[in-house]
Amino acid sequence: MARYLIVRLGQALVIVVLVTIITFVILHLLPGGAARATLGKEATLEQLAAFDHEMGYDRPWIQQYVMYVQRLLHGDLGYSFQLNQSVTEAIGQRLPKTMVLSLLSTLLAIVVAIPLGVVQATRRNRWPDYTITSLSLLAYATPIFFLGLMMIILFSQVWPILPPEAPQGFTLGEVLADPAGLVLPTVTLAVVTVAVYSRYVRSSMVDNLNENYVRTARSKGLSERRVVVQHTLRNGLFPVITLLGMYLPALFSGALVVESLFNFPGMGQLFWQAALKRDFPILLGVTLIISVATVLGALLADVLYAAADPRVRLRRSAS
Repeated sequence: MARYLIVRLGQALVIVVLVTIITFVILHLLPGGAARATLGKEATLEQLAAFDHEMGYDRPWIQQYVMYVQRLLHGDLGYSFQLNQSVTEAIGQRLPKTMVLSLLSTLLAIVVAIPLGVVQATRRNRWPDYTITSLSLLAYATPIFFLGLMMIILFSQVWPILPPEAPQGFTLGEVLADPAGLVLPTVTLAVVTVAVYSRYVRSSMVDNLNENYVRTARSKGLSERRVVVQHTLRNGLFPVITLLGMYLPALFSGALVVESLFNFPGMGQLFWQAALKRDFPILLGVTLIISVATVLGALLADVLYAAADPRVRLRRSAS
């Protein structure tokens, strides 16, 4: 296991470095540049040149990247002139809010998707399976911004039972103090996740229901409910564990749309506003945080899967 962790950590480090290089190069190839975005349209060429020289933007991009990595190693993500605060401070204010929204939507998705997947597997090729599959495909194909707009229209206009805007508190405590405002963003972000997770649970459950240990359990006279819940479901959830780590990029992209739609002051909205204003330090900082979280999530999922699945342990011991 130790050797496996070392190899995976090395791969994770390489991926993070590649992500930062690609993002750094793409952002610096965009027209306009950080100087124009910071100083405005009225800035003269001399002012733009002075800004680029002061910030080091007139140097070769490789040298700029090395300087950026050196600052990262000292915990400095840069400074946002648009927000007039450090990138670390800006992300620190908004990251907990996005984590809460993502955690709530993921928990809701898991609670709903697992029973749906079990019903599909145990009633496969029957009307419950066909109905849930159709609804899952519809939810997966629906653009998340359209789904959010429909949620606002239905539950804030037609039936005014929920606020159309997410909590606007500055701190995490103020956001959590308004649970009603979190309902629509959480449900909107969870719908697509439910569609994906339920399909994975169904597929894994169908595979496990055809295994020999299930036939053995049935031959011993165990009830179908006990066979499904105590035996098949436990093994059928292993792919979902892996999916949890790999689904972080999609979850953040959904959060970007949901936070902008419901005016939720999180990482997604911060990234969107930074993209509109060409706030390069914020874009780089958020991309770095998301890439590290994605890599760590995938690593954690692999470790949990390898530790929990007896088949993986057997293959590792045999090798």
